Amino acid sequence: MRQTSAKFGIQKAFREGSLARAQAPIRRAFAGGLTGLALTFATLPALSGPLQLTQQSPPVMRLAQPVAVFGPDDRVLLPADRSALSASIGLLYESRSHSVCTAFCIGDDVIATAGHCLFRTAGESAPRLQGFQFRLQPKSGRSANSRIAGAEQNAEAQHIASGSQKLRVNPPIDAAHDWALVRLRTPICKGRALPLSRQPESELIKLSAAQRVYQVAYHRDFGNWELALGAPCAIRRSFNGADWKAISKDFVEASHVILHTCDTGGASSGSPMLIDGPGGPEVIGINVGTYLQAKVLTQGGEVLHRYKSETVANTAVATSAFRPAFDALLRAEVLADRRDLKELQRLLATEGYYSGSRDGIYGAKLNEAIRAFERTEGRSETGLATTALLKRLGALDAERRGKKPNLNRPPSIETGSVGSHKLSRDKAWLP
Repeated sequence: MRQTSAKFGIQKAFREGSLARAQAPIRRAFAGGLTGLALTFATLPALSGPLQLTQQSPPVMRLAQPVAVFGPDDRVLLPADRSALSASIGLLYESRSHSVCTAFCIGDDVIATAGHCLFRTAGESAPRLQGFQFRLQPKSGRSANSRIAGAEQNAEAQHIASGSQKLRVNPPIDAAHDWALVRLRTPICKGRALPLSRQPESELIKLSAAQRVYQVAYHRDFGNWELALGAPCAIRRSFNGADWKAISKDFVEASHVILHTCDTGGASSGSPMLIDGPGGPEVIGINVGTYLQAKVLTQGGEVLHRYKSETVANTAVATSAFRPAFDALLRAEVLADRRDLKELQRLLATEGYYSGSRDGIYGAKLNEAIRAFERTEGRSETGLATTALLKRLGALDAERRGKKPNLNRPPSIETGSVGSHKLSRDKAWLP
């Protein structure tokens, strides 16, 4: 009988929804050894009833489902010397699906979170974007909340730039694309934005060795919706015998993936990983999931025995993965007129990128077509339907037909707010 390192499995990472960790095995084997790796999403028990968070109700510790505690659980309430962060880090939630995640301000009306909080993973049904809200200081009398921009026209998706709306859970794993930037309907983040660090990934290990890396997040198993500090967080490339050479093969754009040891729990998806820069806290990444080591014994390609999986590291997406999209979102003039969206669909279809209905409705197919066109242009992928994109496509169409493009048409502009979060099914009033 021969031992081979067998299957990788990905569970849905940091999903605050059902306790059932639906495993999607990654059918890939490596010769020699017993070890495989898996990215997982944290889960919580599924309960009926509305999502509630109250100052009066005590923490429901029996619901705790710790996801990755590396050694002692050293999470603590956000200390006084970092209390200012409570004005920048909030809860993103959708009441109907009981979805809850952490999100944080990066612009006056822009927040960042994990992409799976809004769109789930490939093959899953996503919550309604119309129902998402972002709330700062949820237990304070000074709390502020906002929905996603475009809510009046059911156009919330047009105000979200994300790495992917269909995150792959099989290698190559889409962890580096598990980010979302959301424009809010009202600028409740004004004066509260956390700057995105420009530290290269190569420096992050050194910063963690100097104990400068920390994480601030909401955790369903910690307190009663109180911000918690995890520090210091180690960032490394290899863990527990799983070396970076093997790990990197299973990720798309592995250079943007951060492996870290911040303690995590339900609702901490989308939380910022931070360092203290010259002007205060800076974001180096978004916490998104947990990477597990799966062990199985196989013979002749058949699995004979499955051993208990062991946590290898948590994962985050480095700011370098989404900084270009953030710059684009800040400049974006989003198409609001349905006629403009129909024209965009027509032009993308003419270029061979869009095959859906020309109905003037922004959906997944249009998002994918825009991304594909942006890739062809050599631009950062945003999936945003903007006036600038419409002009570029119009110019190409006019050039093909030997006509001068009409670039003087006044653009339809809509800005807005964003907010929303991932599902967390239990009974705790949102304050």
